Amino acid sequence: VQLQASGGGLVQSGGSLRLSCTASGRNIAIYSLGWYRQAPGKQRELVASITSGRTTNYAGSLEERFTISRDNTKNTVLLQMTSLMPEDTAVYYCHARNLLQTGLEDYWGMGTQVTVSS
Repeated sequence: VQLQASGGGLVQSGGSLRLSCTASGRNIAIYSLGWYRQAPGKQRELVASITSGRTTNYAGSLEERFTISRDNTKNTVLLQMTSLMPEDTAVYYCHARNLLQTGLEDYWGMGTQVTVSS
C-alpha cells in the first residue's frame, strides 16, 4: 500500500485546510485510517482516526475543529481542519492499519507540511 498525502500549505490563523490521502496498491476499505502530526522537536502524535466501520477518534479537543472522513470508493481519507492555530503547525502524516492474524500491518504516507501563521 502506498499512501500519498496532499493539501498542506501555509494558512493564516483562523483559516482552514483540507488534507487528502489516497492509497494505491490495495483497496483499504477494511483498514483503519488516521492522521498523525509531528511538530519540530516533538514526537509524532495522533490527530484523528477512523475505523472501517467509520468510528472516529480524536486527540484531545481537536474534534471541535477537525473532522476525519473516508471515501472508500476513492481509497481516500480526508482531514478537514478549521479554526487553525499556530500550534497546529506540523508535518501531517496519513496512516493505514490492518489487523492480521499474524499481527499489525502498518503503512505511512510521506507527510504534508501545514504551517499556520499568527
